[in-house]
Amino acid sequence: MENIKIENVVIGAGPGGYVAAIKLAQLGKEVLVIEKEKLGGVCLNVGCIPSKALINAAHVVDTIHIAQEMGFSVSTGEKLIDMDRLQVWKNKIVKKLVDGIGTLFKLNKVKHIMGNAVFKDKNHIEVTNSEGTITVEFNNIIIATGSSAIEIPGFKFDEQKILSSTGALDLNQVPKNLVVVGGGYIGLEIGTYLLKLGAKINIVEATANLLPASDPELVAVVVRKLKKNGANIMLETKAKSAKIDGDNVEVTVVTKTGEEQIINADYVMVTVGRRPNSKDLGLENLGIEIDHGFIKVNKKMQTNIPNIYAIGDVVGGYMLAHKASKEGIVVAEVIAGHKTELDFYAMPSVVFTDPEIASVGITEKEAAAKGIKAKVGKFPFAALGKALASGESDGFVKVVINEETQELLGLHIVGHEASSLISEGALAIEMGATAEDIALTIHPHPTLPEGIMEAAEAAMGKAIHIIN
Repeated sequence: MENIKIENVVIGAGPGGYVAAIKLAQLGKEVLVIEKEKLGGVCLNVGCIPSKALINAAHVVDTIHIAQEMGFSVSTGEKLIDMDRLQVWKNKIVKKLVDGIGTLFKLNKVKHIMGNAVFKDKNHIEVTNSEGTITVEFNNIIIATGSSAIEIPGFKFDEQKILSSTGALDLNQVPKNLVVVGGGYIGLEIGTYLLKLGAKINIVEATANLLPASDPELVAVVVRKLKKNGANIMLETKAKSAKIDGDNVEVTVVTKTGEEQIINADYVMVTVGRRPNSKDLGLENLGIEIDHGFIKVNKKMQTNIPNIYAIGDVVGGYMLAHKASKEGIVVAEVIAGHKTELDFYAMPSVVFTDPEIASVGITEKEAAAKGIKAKVGKFPFAALGKALASGESDGFVKVVINEETQELLGLHIVGHEASSLISEGALAIEMGATAEDIALTIHPHPTLPEGIMEAAEAAMGKAIHIIN
């Protein structure tokens, strides 16, 4: 391979990197993407997309149960699902999207090579792959290397019995007994999918609550459904060690009283968080400022070296694919000379549990901490005709408004299709909409978004379909 000299380089082709590259090309800039594994990064290959495909497949189980309540005669036979066929279906979806990125690169004239990149200085990197090592000289470079699953002592990933989320998404059989270490969104999403397919689930969480970063009132609905479906939840409990003995994994945990307990399982999935992929890039050769592994950047996504930028999980903050994509667009526009910086007012987040949780803006507790007098309006899914007709009546919509100005401060939803509903709140907050703006907006009936309108009316004491 010959050495390369090019205007712009992106390291990493995940939802931040590939978006930045395409945007740069659309703005008339020459760009080269370097990816060491697969186009699409963690999100498309072993994260967002495969997990949601499997979660959606598991939701079919709920649909079967609802169909029986409706009067359908449903027979699932001895085997509810063929996991090998499910994995083939999931992989087809992933391949289609990954191939789509390759096509977009080609159509936008984005160059890309596979390999591992290491900085030599602020204008040169070395890229190594099976064909050898080349030097790439550039004017600007974007680091979009993402994050990796955190491994804890006593639970070294082998992806056979002790799994990260990556290994869990590739299982070709439903576990008889699964221990999920970590009650965050990744553990609960994948754990719920397997629970629905018939696995016995033991959730071990070190803190006092599942989903500790989410509104506890919303989480309570999810916890209730988990318990109803047979999940064993162990709070304030720490995972100590795992011992593999044939097909069995002996998991030792320590409860809040200091008592050791042993759980026998056929698999353990460890999902205690993710760490930034900032090591092994040669950043120490440059003096790039790093804080606990996260690369420090300004609002233009610049590091302390002006021609070196970073976006996505590697810079911290919200570790979300859509946040990385937004940063990718911003950094491309900055490099292209536009007067742009990262300035969002509302960043939505979604947890694909059952029911789903979606939030944007702040909670009433966070409003109080900011010295804002807030009012809350709620509307239950059980009072929505569409939710009842769909057999999905768990949950509620909650709006948080500024009591003085009625401006929408937050929208928080736990319920069916919360992930699809939350964007209305993000748009409303970005536009500075008030509760009255939402209430005056005619929402079609019968639909789930009516719940947002009704909750806004409730916040003003004007609800029609519930008691104010």
